[in-house]
Amino acid sequence: MAAIRRAPLMLFSDPTCPYCHRVRMVIAEKRINIDVIDVDAQALPSEVLEANPYGTVPTLVDRELWLYESLIVMEYLDERFPHPPLLPVDPVGRANARLFMYRIDRDWYAWMRDIRTGDAAAAGRARKALIESLTGVAPIFGASRFFMSDEFSLVDCCVAPLLWRLPVLELELPAAASPVTEYAARMFEWPSFRNSLTEAEREMVTDLA
Repeated sequence: MAAIRRAPLMLFSDPTCPYCHRVRMVIAEKRINIDVIDVDAQALPSEVLEANPYGTVPTLVDRELWLYESLIVMEYLDERFPHPPLLPVDPVGRANARLFMYRIDRDWYAWMRDIRTGDAAAAGRARKALIESLTGVAPIFGASRFFMSDEFSLVDCCVAPLLWRLPVLELELPAAASPVTEYAARMFEWPSFRNSLTEAEREMVTDLA
């Protein structure tokens, strides 16, 4: 790969990676002027591999600072570009938002990963667990305009990319989970979500208007 022109602010992002997608949602919501560099997560540029010991994306470069792990990158961008704020101001609200994101990663994203990379038995168990979990918390999705909040937040940036990928995961939610599908429809029309989509992600759902 040719040497990459160093801009003050860059994001190395795989166009199909859900972890990169949620960082791109933050960037779109805050209208951050940044160079998003599309890379293949399985064949990363040497400079990313040298700066990121885990060899993962997203990887953010802000001058001399290199950051990895999507939640850390998201919170850094929220603090670095404070308007609009994407975490509550009060400590309790911030702690709850962080707890939601931790659980989303530990449960939903882990099951999504098992569906995509596990053997048939593991994928089946993960698909069943994800359907049951989303159905079980469906009332939470219906209680507010956004996830557990009346304001768009980092939590929505974590949830929406996963819901977008349900068709790719061959996962269909039952009628009892209708609040989840209604929430998803709202998120998929949210401007920063639409602006965050790559061409590869748009192809995951063919009926995007």
